[in-house]
Amino acid sequence: MGKYLNSRVPFEAYKEIARTRFFVDKSLLLEDILSAVEIDGQKYLCITRPRRFGKSVMANMVAAFFGKAVDAGELFERLAVARNESYKAHLNQHNVVYIDFSEVPRDCTNYGQYIARIQDGVNKDLARVYVDLSIDTTRATWDIMSDIFQEKGEKFVFVMDEWDAMFHMSFITQEDKEAYLLFLKSLLKGKVYVELAYMTGVLPIAKYSGGSELNMFLEYDMATKKKFSEYFGFLDSEVDKLFEIYQKETDEPAITREELRIWYDGYCTAKGKRIYNPRSVVCALTDNELSNYWTSSGPYDEIFYYIRNNIRDVRDDIVLMVSGEPVSIALQGYAVTGTELKTKNQIYSAMVVYGLLTYENKTVSVPNKELMDKFNELLLNNDSLGYVYSLARESERMLAATLAGDTDTMADILEFAHNTESPIFSYNSEIELAAVINLVYLAARDRYRVEREDKAGKGYVDFIFYPEIKGGVAMILELKAGGTPKKAIQQIRDKNYVLRLRGKLGEEPKYTGKVLAVGISYNKKTKKHSCKVEVL
Repeated sequence: MGKYLNSRVPFEAYKEIARTRFFVDKSLLLEDILSAVEIDGQKYLCITRPRRFGKSVMANMVAAFFGKAVDAGELFERLAVARNESYKAHLNQHNVVYIDFSEVPRDCTNYGQYIARIQDGVNKDLARVYVDLSIDTTRATWDIMSDIFQEKGEKFVFVMDEWDAMFHMSFITQEDKEAYLLFLKSLLKGKVYVELAYMTGVLPIAKYSGGSELNMFLEYDMATKKKFSEYFGFLDSEVDKLFEIYQKETDEPAITREELRIWYDGYCTAKGKRIYNPRSVVCALTDNELSNYWTSSGPYDEIFYYIRNNIRDVRDDIVLMVSGEPVSIALQGYAVTGTELKTKNQIYSAMVVYGLLTYENKTVSVPNKELMDKFNELLLNNDSLGYVYSLARESERMLAATLAGDTDTMADILEFAHNTESPIFSYNSEIELAAVINLVYLAARDRYRVEREDKAGKGYVDFIFYPEIKGGVAMILELKAGGTPKKAIQQIRDKNYVLRLRGKLGEEPKYTGKVLAVGISYNKKTKKHSCKVEVL
């Protein structure tokens, strides 16, 4: 056993996860990998997903299964892969080189130190195992491995986690990035000693041309590739099982199944399946508390970075997405060598790669409440967004005016909104009006769960504000572009939208407090807004 060659680290890491109560068995990924190698002859696989979507867990599983370091039979025999006919033929039968590229040597200040740690470590492991070959550890790793194959006929499985980590390191230069890609090419490409190269990361492989250094890899991302899609993130059925465990084993469970969906669902695979953020689901069930687990554990406070170079072109789209509307894009491959994001498509494509947006039916949108909270924070705290920032800051006053029935102030704020130069304020449809309404009520999201176009009574209602603070006042908003606020409120009454708040017959009411009906209209002839507030 060595540091890289047949290391016991991935086995121990996977065993820890497998013994937790909220573990999800994704071991059939191994079955698909074996199929790719044995049937399709494809031994270079690169799977990319956003951070915290299970990449490292799966990399540890792959290394623990194939590697000779530890007898993993007791661990894997209770998992789904054990039913595969090739299971025993491959369990712990391979030499595995496991590399976590996010690890750096102490006091590392340059690429030479970074890559030397890896090469020297692998070489020393090889020399320790193949003592009879008198290996010179100063030679290139690929030359040593080639000699081992010539002498022994032995091959290696490479499991490489966080392959793109070095691209985020402050000391890495553009020349270093090119040298790193050349290192991976020299180690892996066309080498007969490579039995399997399984690589994971956030960023897809940079393709300079058709003759790219790493074009031997088949790349599988979440947005456009169907294969392997069910192994990263949690499916609805898997969250159902975890929730059952949570209910049985948690004293005074405080989370509902629906709340898990609202907070952490919303990602979509290329197969069309809904995916939950796995880290957030597990943390919420473990802590018995809903929170921003994923966005608070990384650099997502810097979400503004991805749009700041193109504020004028993206801010209207951001308003639409925060209001729940998808935005059409042509998804582009986001290369690791890209230093500037100049177009909307490049910006949104990068945000999909990082998990900040979800991609479905050629559109992007904000996937769930966890991410929506970050976008709300963006709108409320970045004055570079211009009018969007100004209106978001008015949202506290808009909410106060609504609760007080101050319709004049409400109309004034809407007039202020409409006097901007943004095309979304042309109100060509009620979608645009709804986007503006969402923006001027942005501050309400701290105290309300806001739902759009919810099924209620005999029809659909534009907005329902569910109070999340004890004693809060619920609100039902109906919008009319070309109508009157009186007609909007009459529709709320006629279609009995309040039933959505009261709950179904025979069930415990969701909300029994005060409910306000809010009608908002825009007269296209007079260019005026009108508002009306009544107690239901």
